[in-house]
Amino acid sequence: MDVLISGAGIAGPALAHWLARFGFSPVVVERAPSLRGGGQPVDFRGEAHLSVLRRMGVLDAVLAARTTPRDMVFRGLDGRERARLPGSFTAGDVEILRGDLSRLLYELSAADAEYVFGDWVTSLHDDGDGVDVTFAHGPSRRFDFVIGADGMRSGVRRLVFPRYRPEFQGYYFAIWDADGDDHDLTCSPGVVSAPGWLMYRSPVPPELMPDSLVAPGVYFDSVSRVRMPSVSSGRVALIGDAGYGSTLGGMGTGLAVVSAYVLAGEMAAGGDAFAATKP
Repeated sequence: MDVLISGAGIAGPALAHWLARFGFSPVVVERAPSLRGGGQPVDFRGEAHLSVLRRMGVLDAVLAARTTPRDMVFRGLDGRERARLPGSFTAGDVEILRGDLSRLLYELSAADAEYVFGDWVTSLHDDGDGVDVTFAHGPSRRFDFVIGADGMRSGVRRLVFPRYRPEFQGYYFAIWDADGDDHDLTCSPGVVSAPGWLMYRSPVPPELMPDSLVAPGVYFDSVSRVRMPSVSSGRVALIGDAGYGSTLGGMGTGLAVVSAYVLAGEMAAGGDAFAATKP
């Protein structure tokens, strides 16, 4: 069976790996012209996360690329330490840069999946027996299933579930590299260092925030979440942040990897019967 996966971040390549192992033919389409590097550190917590990485055969590579967790130190205007969050608490069991993890999962799945960069889904038509898909640049194709793994602002969700959009929580945050102590993330009024971190409240919704506000090298996003009563409709489904994402919380990456494992297993067990009745 041919399965289209929209999104080559974390959930998409993880799902492509498992689907290929179960005998599916995955195609991953990614809007960016190449794999997206950068991003903040992400972490895995608990045996559920680690066991899936182990079954994928990628745990050793993740451990080899892990970061060194740093304490988060809060200081007053006088420079004196007021509070400290240990790095072992904030980083989970294994912390790795998002870009490094994305590359590892891509390399794991690339030999068994077709990757198409610089393109995206523009329309979907599910006739019950398959899904006809049109793309911004490539030719139209037909798939047995379509999975949206394209993040908080999912294009697949917008096409199939137009009612459900990310719920803005009233805050924005930015992360950037900055000079500072190699061991501490220091936060004090007006002073942020190593790496830079800023969060602020604003009534301006994300759709009105100008792109020119963000400088190169800065990761900037709204604090939002996605809540839906169902993440599937017929032969189309959502996974990861596209269906149940939250900008902050520390569990999104592990949940995406575990969800890919579970979804692929259910699809393999159910075959055509996996297609749910449209609500």
